[in-house]
Amino acid sequence: METKNLRSLNSSESRRGEDFSRELAEKGWYHTFELPDGTVIEGYNRLEVLQERYARFPIPSELAGRRVLDIGAWDGWFSFEAERHGAQVTAVDCVEVPNFLRIHKTLSSTVVYRVLDCYELPQAGLGKFDFTFFLGVLYHLKHPLLALEIVCGLTMDTAIVESFVTDADTWQEHRTEIPTMEFYETDELGNQLDSWIGPTVGCLMAMCRAAGFARVELLFASGSHAGVVCHRKWEPIPFQAEQEPPELLAAVNARNSGINFSTHKEEYITCWFRTRLEFVAREQLRFEVGGFGVPALYVRGEGDDTWVANFRLPPGLDGGWNAVGLRFSDSRFGPTLRIAVDMPLKVDRLVLKGVRDGITWRGEEIAVRERGFISCWIGGLPVNADRSNIGVYLGDTRLGVEYVGEVDPEGCRQINVIVPDDVPKGEQRFRVECAGISSESWPLKITG
Repeated sequence: METKNLRSLNSSESRRGEDFSRELAEKGWYHTFELPDGTVIEGYNRLEVLQERYARFPIPSELAGRRVLDIGAWDGWFSFEAERHGAQVTAVDCVEVPNFLRIHKTLSSTVVYRVLDCYELPQAGLGKFDFTFFLGVLYHLKHPLLALEIVCGLTMDTAIVESFVTDADTWQEHRTEIPTMEFYETDELGNQLDSWIGPTVGCLMAMCRAAGFARVELLFASGSHAGVVCHRKWEPIPFQAEQEPPELLAAVNARNSGINFSTHKEEYITCWFRTRLEFVAREQLRFEVGGFGVPALYVRGEGDDTWVANFRLPPGLDGGWNAVGLRFSDSRFGPTLRIAVDMPLKVDRLVLKGVRDGITWRGEEIAVRERGFISCWIGGLPVNADRSNIGVYLGDTRLGVEYVGEVDPEGCRQINVIVPDDVPKGEQRFRVECAGISSESWPLKITG
């Protein structure tokens, strides 16, 4: 116990010692710049170090036609370097930095400069970006996972994330352990009041995956910092796929079994698929929504070649219908399904066209023993009506919806519902509701 306490004390002292504010104040610049006329502005970060960092980024050398977002740009070296490679760049910082404006003017730059807090980005109307730089910002944020979700939602292709970490030189010694993160209430890290967290390398990578990135790769880990590459897409489909693709059977909202999802909520997708493989590991699954990959959280066999898996809804989806696909790491995609994202329910009028006992197929009389079933046909339902947003009532009792069919040639959809055995017997009125609109009620006789 004494050894552990001493190690903790040394760790705390080490964190406090990482203070470069005096040297930064003496330099006056964080980044070093070499201007077109040969003038060099010496900053805290040497030019060769900046160039080496940029060279590590797995992004194209030619960025013409690509959009780049630099969050926490500071003096702006990475913004202007991406512009030099042809990118359309938007640079963001939480305060206006005079050094950035000076270099912007000197270079006659077209980089768009916005003063925004990280949490304001989703509502700022910036659009989407092919590549995002998130360099040395994460550990300065009180809500790091939320910030990474925002970064993910703004990125179409790849994000580069660099952060302070607590175990850059020793992370491989405990790579199989549960990831951890230190929390700094005041000035424990570098005597700075705006440093909130210190993740391990494993924690940094895990948070990036949890934020919605499909693949996360370690770029470097040394000293007290690490960098990771975060991909929105899976690796390319194998040229010669070895396995037959899984047959995707269903993809529904894990909370309510419907097909509707909101990007403003913490949503999960449950899918069922069929494969002849005797064993499926979570790491084999390549799930996609709207073209974005998302890692599997778990997978479980259910017998008869059927499996169930769960995934987070990836950030940054466009509203409307989104295609859902599934493949293995060594297969192609099978046929896709679709889910509705941020789609409002629009109903003008609901019309009941028929109601029958779901077992005897009799009309106007429903037999209920241990339980009963009702099938009905209704017109006017919106295209994204599902089991969770359709209300079916027998008197005052809301019935459980088991099935919602596709639109038939007459514009109706079949709905099957379960009638519990304790529903009052005798004459009842049956109706359907959706988006606050109710159909006319239909008389039924409930028998035991």
